[in-house]
Amino acid sequence: ISIPPLAPWWISVIGVGFAIIVAKQLYGGLGFNLFNPAMVGYVLLLISFPVTMTNWQVPLELSQYQLGAGDIFSAIFTGVTTTGLTVNELRLSVDGITMATPLDTLRTDLSLGLTTYESFTKPIYNGFVSVGWVWVNLAFLFGGLWLVAQRIIRWHIPVAVMATLAVCATLGYLVDPDTHASAFFHLLSGATMFGAFFIATDPVTAATSNKGKLIFGAIIGLLVYVIRQYGGYPDALAFAVILANMTVPVIDMYSKPSSYGHQKKRHPKQGRSND
Repeated sequence: ISIPPLAPWWISVIGVGFAIIVAKQLYGGLGFNLFNPAMVGYVLLLISFPVTMTNWQVPLELSQYQLGAGDIFSAIFTGVTTTGLTVNELRLSVDGITMATPLDTLRTDLSLGLTTYESFTKPIYNGFVSVGWVWVNLAFLFGGLWLVAQRIIRWHIPVAVMATLAVCATLGYLVDPDTHASAFFHLLSGATMFGAFFIATDPVTAATSNKGKLIFGAIIGLLVYVIRQYGGYPDALAFAVILANMTVPVIDMYSKPSSYGHQKKRHPKQGRSND
């Protein structure tokens, strides 16, 4: 899900292999890994292959090419479609610009001195939200709410992630709207909803107590905003989760509920004296 659709097949193999072998098995296998394996594999790919991992397929309404299933498989395994188009050509929008994510586009425009309003006038945005990505995030939101309703996950981490990100984004937007996007944009762009409901809630690498889950989620939300706004990688979810994983032992140590009573083991001699 986190890899661009037309990325070469070996990209997935490297990411999955590193996640399973290094991030999980070397720590002792299932239930013993400190870091989220999926995010470790993703970060490896993002650092090692930044161009491939940050150029995405153009939304249908902006694309000048229509692809079939055969074209997609051919592009993934050979680098060209059945009609001879390369992956780089397929990632060009109708105006000839290589497609990047909305977060990448906003980050680049701000570094060039443009305001958020000027950036949002580009075709990749529909007003102040991103074309396509907003629906992806809404789909993950509804799916995550279903998981909460079914009690498969708890609500604490997703709510803490979204609330902290929304508060930070709102404060930044109120201070300087020309260089800070709104909370609505941050919540519905990138991997926000996917990370809040499906990544951060990993039971092995997340905090255990309810209080700890809130702290853990708040750390992720804060890191996502800080890295998006000031870091080098616009969609900071993977880095935020891995950094928050490092704090879990400390969070668990100070957030575990206190035990106020226990049953004392009966001495064998006491039992014989009553006979």
